[in-house]
Amino acid sequence: MNKQNNLPVDFEAKTKGKSVYSISASDLMKNFADAKLIVDDAFTESAFVNNYAARKFKLPAPPTTGTHVLGAISGALSWIATEEC
Repeated sequence: MNKQNNLPVDFEAKTKGKSVYSISASDLMKNFADAKLIVDDAFTESAFVNNYAARKFKLPAPPTTGTHVLGAISGALSWIATEEC
């Protein structure tokens, strides 16, 4: 398996030396579910996409008033108040 390709199904390897290859829907779904945002586990929760393990990225709740940008303060994601443009 190619070191840069860490998805569960390496289609390039499966097609080497074959003139025709049929891609299975199951293999595709494994790769889609695995292609996830890599973040610290403290900011994620477990989830499943079509019965395949995945992770959801958790953002802090957005403010209900004012103008804010998402940023990090002392390593924690936070909404930072800004002036309206």
